[in-house]
Amino acid sequence: MHIEWIDAVVARGLSAAGCTLAAVDALAVTCRPGLIGSLLVGVSYAKGLALATGKPLVAVDHIRAHVYSPHMERDIGYPYIALLLSGGHTLVIDVQGLDRWEVLGATVDDACGEAFDKVAKHFDIGFPGGVAIQRLAERGDPEAYRFPVPSLRNARSRFDVSYSGRQQFRVARSGPERVADIAASFQKTAIDIVVNQAIAAARSRGRHRIVAAGGVAANRYLRHRLAAEPEFETFFPSLALCTDNAAMIAGLGYHVLHRDGPTELSFGAAARVAGFRRVS
Repeated sequence: MHIEWIDAVVARGLSAAGCTLAAVDALAVTCRPGLIGSLLVGVSYAKGLALATGKPLVAVDHIRAHVYSPHMERDIGYPYIALLLSGGHTLVIDVQGLDRWEVLGATVDDACGEAFDKVAKHFDIGFPGGVAIQRLAERGDPEAYRFPVPSLRNARSRFDVSYSGRQQFRVARSGPERVADIAASFQKTAIDIVVNQAIAAARSRGRHRIVAAGGVAANRYLRHRLAAEPEFETFFPSLALCTDNAAMIAGLGYHVLHRDGPTELSFGAAARVAGFRRVS
């Protein structure tokens, strides 16, 4: 499917941007982490395009691009704590510069977005889980059910997070099931877990800025909860830049190209990156 569609997607992107391939100065491509099949198609296509056109190519890390995405719309000073909630990744990061990171905490099991999908599937709420749960949560009572905060016995850091599926599904089911209340209660618990860890990390490191990025950063409760913290300046990408997108890859690629020059075409793709997810 990716092989069949990639040519048309590139053509459509150029058309939407109102430019031709000849007007493009350089190319950037996602090389990690992600679904390996999709990455290989994109990397192979980008390499072929670079060889055919003679344009420089830069390999870009998908997770780092998410953290960079709010910088495309706001002037954000370093250092800050980044709360990265994207796909299979949930990370609390001390960001000291464009490429100067220290991962302070990560998920020890499911990522935040995966937990939303699992709860939505369990209660037949819809897919993708984040959007479906948020929509229902707006009509529910976030205090109706108390989802237990999972144990962190397997944590390597005090800023790690957990979304243990077994514990998250312990919901009282006596009487008619109030799905909107379940959605609101779960959303509050799931978001509070990561927000509390990001705030704790910011206080520990003496940071006064918190940046949220990735698909779950589109969640309205998360934005409200972080923005309500008076001691921190908070930043979020626009909704269009929360999900996976080519703009953030190009944006970070621009800086990587100017700093390091083109990437050697011998680079490959990687489904995972060590240190981005602490799962044994």
